[in-house]
Amino acid sequence: MLPYIAEFVGTALLLLLGTGVVANVNLSKSGMHGGGVVVITIAWGFAVMLPAFMFGAASGAHFNPALTVAMAVNGTFPWAMVPGYIICQIAGGVVGGALTWLLFKDHLDAEESAATKLGVFCTSPSIPNYFRNCCSEIVGTFVLVFTILGINQVTGIATGLNYVFVWGIIVSIGMSLGGLTGYAINPARDMGPRLAHFLLPIKGKGSSNFKYAMVPFFAPYIGGILAVALYNAIPWAPTA
Repeated sequence: MLPYIAEFVGTALLLLLGTGVVANVNLSKSGMHGGGVVVITIAWGFAVMLPAFMFGAASGAHFNPALTVAMAVNGTFPWAMVPGYIICQIAGGVVGGALTWLLFKDHLDAEESAATKLGVFCTSPSIPNYFRNCCSEIVGTFVLVFTILGINQVTGIATGLNYVFVWGIIVSIGMSLGGLTGYAINPARDMGPRLAHFLLPIKGKGSSNFKYAMVPFFAPYIGGILAVALYNAIPWAPTA
């Protein structure tokens, strides 16, 4: 039971901190309005890193259905636990989004732009093109999973330092690819808060845009599986 609880709470914390920084920077009445995308990108890295330190020993700190499926495909995580992990991760995403709404309710109510309100909770493409939007999410998740696998084979890393490296991976992906689709690279990161946006009584919120939601929900699985396939196809050990 502990791993499932850890995934739920860890994902909720991740999404509270992640959607919270977007609200903090983008909502017009926030005291940190205008902080910019660099603040958002760095904060998202911390949003992943902090719960990873707290819950890594309990659950492996996936907080991402695409990573969970990729680890199962890799043979390093039991398939029997995959459904429970995904349910807990998405539920945690809903709770994280709901907490952000609770804290920023006055600011969300005062915000005039429905698009800005939606952007607090979930991702959207800067230029809608479903094929290239999917490619962006696939490539971003590929980089995430492939690099995590690579870090795991490095010897001599101090305990916990791998989570600092994950911070670097998230920030790097965001800095390089984030402007295309908002780099969900995690189905729970997008779908959980999007469901919160849909369910909560947010003043003037407009559409939750579930039509686009299929891109960040499905594409990361493809990227994660491709990363595992290529990683395992490479003969890492030198041959005699």
